[in-house]
Amino acid sequence: MRPPLQTTVMGSYPQPRWLVHQDRLRGDGVPRVRHEKLWRVDVDDLPEAIEAASLMAIADQESAGVDIITDGEVGRESYFNHFANALSGVDRDRVGHAMNRRGGVADVPLVTGPVRRDQPIELSAAKFLRSHTTRQTKVTVPGPFTLSQLAQNEYYPDQRTLALAYAAAVNEELHDLAEAGIDVVQIDEPYLQANAEAARGFAVEVIAAAVEGVSAVTTLHTCFGYAAYVDNKTSGYPFLDELAEIPVDFVAIETAQPNLGPEIVKRLAPRAVVLGVVDLGREDVESVEEIAMRIRAALEHTPPERLAIAPDCGMKYLPRERARAKLTSMVAATNRVRSEL
Repeated sequence: MRPPLQTTVMGSYPQPRWLVHQDRLRGDGVPRVRHEKLWRVDVDDLPEAIEAASLMAIADQESAGVDIITDGEVGRESYFNHFANALSGVDRDRVGHAMNRRGGVADVPLVTGPVRRDQPIELSAAKFLRSHTTRQTKVTVPGPFTLSQLAQNEYYPDQRTLALAYAAAVNEELHDLAEAGIDVVQIDEPYLQANAEAARGFAVEVIAAAVEGVSAVTTLHTCFGYAAYVDNKTSGYPFLDELAEIPVDFVAIETAQPNLGPEIVKRLAPRAVVLGVVDLGREDVESVEEIAMRIRAALEHTPPERLAIAPDCGMKYLPRERARAKLTSMVAATNRVRSEL
């Protein structure tokens, strides 16, 4: 049986101001292709700088008392582009174009050949994380459906076939991460919410292929987008009930900023739920009791061993001080509810 109410982060954590240009990070949008101008550190010094920033992210999470931690994804320009552009089949000289979730046109990977993972992509960072904490660890990878939605396809006959190729690459990566001792592997699928019509065609199939045979705890994360860019999340999840069919251990959703009722966890059964209970769009830090109330309300609809606790989404765009304070409040609230069980 799983421990009750484990705490975690969705994935990303604030990158230090000395590591990235904060104005570019916020002003240029989430990069889908490589964005080397984001970094403030010379390329020769970048690996060492990323290690230092990773240690800061690990230390902040440990200090807050988080149970399952990440490296904060501080070595990535975005949750998406580091993995997506490391695969073969992606044109190195040209970029493609696709619609983003806000209705604009974004630069995206241009697929001109067979998509393959020729070598591990996040494994080195995962090993660094594993070697610098005694706590449980999590590593995230963009999911095959979202990868297929944020690519211009000039090779495969349709988006489903492209997504299946991405699923094979993701599956290889997840197997390597699990073998390296990572406790939880997570695939990020924000475009399940952004493009539900396409998701109904093949998302369940390709996500199932991506997690097949993976020995680590598996989590599927879907969301409305970063609070830094999306302030209205009241539309709800148009593609949610279908996620109960996907053979993952947990489904991670945000409920605080979109103000979704706690009964939403019932719709995901038999999957356990990572419940987003911290609103990253709020500048204030929620009180311990406010967060505790959200957790208690969810426990009226699911047992504690089937519930984990997290912020709504990635914390990348928050000031570091606010991120630390929100995590500290979240862990204190979780501990309060645990003591009541």
